[in-house]
Amino acid sequence: MFPPACLSCTLRVALQGWKKERVVAEFWDGKIVLVMPDDPKYALKKAEEVRRVADHELGFQQVALSCPQQAKTYLFVNSERMVVGCLIAENIRQAFRVLLLPEAPKDMNREDFMEHHRAWCCATSPENALCGVSRIWVFSLARRKAIATRLLDTVRSTFMYGSVLTKEEIAFSDPTPDGKQFATRYCGTPTFLVYNFIT
Repeated sequence: MFPPACLSCTLRVALQGWKKERVVAEFWDGKIVLVMPDDPKYALKKAEEVRRVADHELGFQQVALSCPQQAKTYLFVNSERMVVGCLIAENIRQAFRVLLLPEAPKDMNREDFMEHHRAWCCATSPENALCGVSRIWVFSLARRKAIATRLLDTVRSTFMYGSVLTKEEIAFSDPTPDGKQFATRYCGTPTFLVYNFIT
């Protein structure tokens, strides 16, 4: 049995690459490869392997995509050919705006503090949105290197052919507390859009 820190290290996924891989962005420390639903089986198998690792680390329990045959998987592959980031995007038509919660009192206990950061409410009237971020994950030892930001920037510029999506056209699926913080920073507002949440 591995200690927790080592277990996290074993969850990385190597990517040797394949013929005609779809590189949609390149950086000094890696590249972003796009896997489409109609790609060869070996590419889809690798994307599924990464999704399972991401789901494990995010604590997801078999959360299904709303339309798997249209989902696009973006893999951030570092210069050592390891997948250290993953974003799964899907077509959506509408999303709901997160509502601001009242400020937390200063004298909260630990449980109240955690619940305040975990909980969120959203509006009941939908807004138009085009791209749903089903999952966004970065390997724990590769965080704080703007990988999630670069993945999302790449999605915005490549998700719809010939169009760059605005931050207002993107929604996040039932974000974790870390995901909520990331979405707030990325969108520049705590009232970002969400979809596919558990009611």
